[in-house]
Amino acid sequence: MICLKALSSPLHQPTLRRLNLNPSSSTLRVAAAAAAAMSSSAAVATPIEHIVLIKVRPEAAASGAATAMVSALQALSTQVPGLAYIHAGPVLRLSSPVAEALGPTHLLHSRHAAKPDLAAYATHPAHVAAVQGHVLPNALDTTAVDWVNMAPSASPVAPGNAVRLTLAKAKEGVEPAQIVEAVAAATKVAAEAMGIKVSFGESFSPARAKGYQFGMVAVFHSMEELDAVEGNAKVLEARAGIRSLLAEQLVLDFVVGPAGDASAPANL
Repeated sequence: MICLKALSSPLHQPTLRRLNLNPSSSTLRVAAAAAAAMSSSAAVATPIEHIVLIKVRPEAAASGAATAMVSALQALSTQVPGLAYIHAGPVLRLSSPVAEALGPTHLLHSRHAAKPDLAAYATHPAHVAAVQGHVLPNALDTTAVDWVNMAPSASPVAPGNAVRLTLAKAKEGVEPAQIVEAVAAATKVAAEAMGIKVSFGESFSPARAKGYQFGMVAVFHSMEELDAVEGNAKVLEARAGIRSLLAEQLVLDFVVGPAGDASAPANL
């Protein structure tokens, strides 16, 4: 994962914090349901989502350095063993005031079968070289969020798909596990209505996440399909129930390019 600190810092290695699964907690109920649904397929045993938002320097965009950065990051698809999927590219649309204020211009989204795979990716020489040679010199700011997918079904990603990313902070007194549980119930309704595929979960990398405790990606066949859900009554109702738990949410959209497919759609 990408970090603006010196690469000798322990921040470039993920904090592999487990969720506190108290038997009475809502987290346990969600985790148990997700684990049961995923147990039949090794491909979705413990999928990890890794998101990095990058705000590039204006001069980097003008000179082509940002394009070179994207190429270097995308090349990791053939250089780092075990990557289920990786996409690097520009942000298409900042879809919330918080996203506009933060101003990310580019994004990296990768998927890993398990936390050790994410840790191996972070320290792989090709990844370190891409960070040192292209990200650090050209980034004004980065934000990184990692989560274990708690959705009960797969959310494959393929070239040309539109993806909506949502990062959220909980209101005071609200536990991230409560958001996970609410999203699990809400997306079940929305998915049944619109065929939406999602991945969501509680962040386990707080040091790099700027306070964001929850992440979700919703995958659509196209931008037209993404835009079509905006007026759907069931989707709007589902969102309303979740917003009451949130202090802040960052929303942005991107499209997976042809090179975003690291050999096959990621069935995670």
